[in-house]
Amino acid sequence: MYLSRMAFRYNSFKLHHVFFIFLFVAGIFLPIGVQAEKPLAVVATLPVLKDLTEAVGGPHVRVSSLITGFESEHTYNPKPSDILSVQNADLLIKIGLGLEIWAAALIENANRSDLPIVTTSEGVALIKDEEDGHADAQGDDHAQGNPHIWLDPENVKTMVGAIAKGLIAADAAHEHDYRRNAAAYIDRLSALQKNLQGKVDGLRDKAIITHHPAWPYFARRFGFVIKGNILSQVGSEPSPKRMGQLIRLIKQEGIKVVVSEPQLNQKIPQILAQETGVRIVSLSPLPGAIPGTAHYLDLIRYNIETLVAALGGA
Repeated sequence: MYLSRMAFRYNSFKLHHVFFIFLFVAGIFLPIGVQAEKPLAVVATLPVLKDLTEAVGGPHVRVSSLITGFESEHTYNPKPSDILSVQNADLLIKIGLGLEIWAAALIENANRSDLPIVTTSEGVALIKDEEDGHADAQGDDHAQGNPHIWLDPENVKTMVGAIAKGLIAADAAHEHDYRRNAAAYIDRLSALQKNLQGKVDGLRDKAIITHHPAWPYFARRFGFVIKGNILSQVGSEPSPKRMGQLIRLIKQEGIKVVVSEPQLNQKIPQILAQETGVRIVSLSPLPGAIPGTAHYLDLIRYNIETLVAALGGA
C-alpha cells in the first residue's frame, strides 16, 4: 500500500513536470500574434482624454494622463516623469487649439518628433474667442477658438470618433473592437445627454457668472446664459474695477449663481458672495477634481445636476 502511494506521487510529479515543460516549449514556438499582447501605450494630455481613450480602447490600451485634474490645463508645468511617458508612448492624444501650449516642448525634450498625435478638436464646431473673450495666461487668445470643447457632449461624440480613428491607425488588428466600443459609448452619452437636457429645460432662470471662460460650449448646448466671467485669463487676478462691475451686474440683474472651479482661486468668488449674497457653486471642467467625477459621464451629470439645483430646479 505504501509503495502504491509512493508510485502514484512519483507519477504525478513526472506528469506535472512534463506539463510545465510542454507549456514552456509551446510558448516559445507560438506565433507572435497568439502570445500575450502588449497594449498600446497612450499618453493623453488631459484626464478627460484618458477616460475617453480607455472607453474606446478597452483592454488594448494603457493610458496615462499628464494632468491629474487638480491643475489648470492652462498653466500646467510638465514634470520630468512626463518626458519619460512621452518617450515610451505609441500615441499621444490632445485637444489642440493652443490649449496644451506646453506639449510641443515636452515632445521635443522627449526626442519624439515621430510620435503619432491625435488632435481631438478637428471637426468640432468651434466658438471663437471674440464671442467669449477667452485668453490664456501667456496672452495667447486662442485665435482658432475656445479650447474647452469637451464640456459639450455633442463635441465629445466627435472626439470619440477621432480617438477611435487614431487607435485604429496605430493598431488595425483591433479595429472592430475600437469601432464597437466607440459606438457603445456614444449611445450611453446620448441617453445621458437627453436625460440631463430635460432637467435644464424645466428651469426658468438660467443666468450664471463663471470663474473663467471654460463654459461657453456647455452653456450653448444646454441653454445656460453666461452673463460674465470673473477672469479673462487664467493666472491673473481681476482688478478692483472688474470686481465692482461684477457686483453691480449681479445686483442689477438678480443673478443667483456664480460658478467657481476647484482648480482656481476660491477667494475671489467668495468676495462676490459676501458682497451680493450670490450662491457659489463649484463645478469642474476636468474629471477627478471633485469626488465622484473621475469619469466624463459622471462629470457632466454632476455639473448639470448641481447647477440645476442651485438655480432652483428639481
